[in-house]
Amino acid sequence: MKKLLTIAAALAMTSASAQGSVTGAGASFPFPLYSKMFAEYKGDTGVTVNYQSVGSGAGQKQITERTVDFAGSDNPMSDDAMKAAPGKLLHVPTAIGAVVPSYNLPGVTTPLKFTGKVLADIYLGKIKTWNDKAITALNPGVSIPPLPITVARRSDGSGTTFVFSDYLSKVSTEWKSKVGTGNSLNWPVGTGARGNDGVAGVVKSTPGAIGYVELVYAKQNKLPFG
Repeated sequence: MKKLLTIAAALAMTSASAQGSVTGAGASFPFPLYSKMFAEYKGDTGVTVNYQSVGSGAGQKQITERTVDFAGSDNPMSDDAMKAAPGKLLHVPTAIGAVVPSYNLPGVTTPLKFTGKVLADIYLGKIKTWNDKAITALNPGVSIPPLPITVARRSDGSGTTFVFSDYLSKVSTEWKSKVGTGNSLNWPVGTGARGNDGVAGVVKSTPGAIGYVELVYAKQNKLPFG
């Protein structure tokens, strides 16, 4: 899934650069990349890029309100939102990443396998324990404890949620009809957290938890993922 950077008119970017700073906000998905990239950019140009990792939904809101120079979003703004924006907005792809299911199962060292249907059923609240036969059948020979599953998901408007729910809608007709695709959802189950870092934090601190995060957040927190 390509990362989409929503940028205000080129003049706004040029003006901000001339002042020595550019302000942006939005998706947490690309934040690990952006933080390194913008630090390098400052070293080369002297221009500071201030980017707030507040979620795709908040980023889209701020760019349409003209409180930032650019916004990061995992999903493109709708045609209606683009038309309603005060000024011309452009979508510019900046990065490609992966959304993965990360989990916390003490004592399980073999990476677990999941299918789209199993993930959908976990997030629908139909699969409630880790030793459910739907999970053990995919992982023969792995001793999986009978822990209850704690579902972690985003509480803010999130492009990562859009990517994950769009996938679930493609592999599960039940998910598509009951929950669907979007930045913000009416979740059947789960503990909400803000940002990829927030979901990773819930998973890391909660034995039996599962959460969808951008791959870098799983690796940074040393979380296994399927």
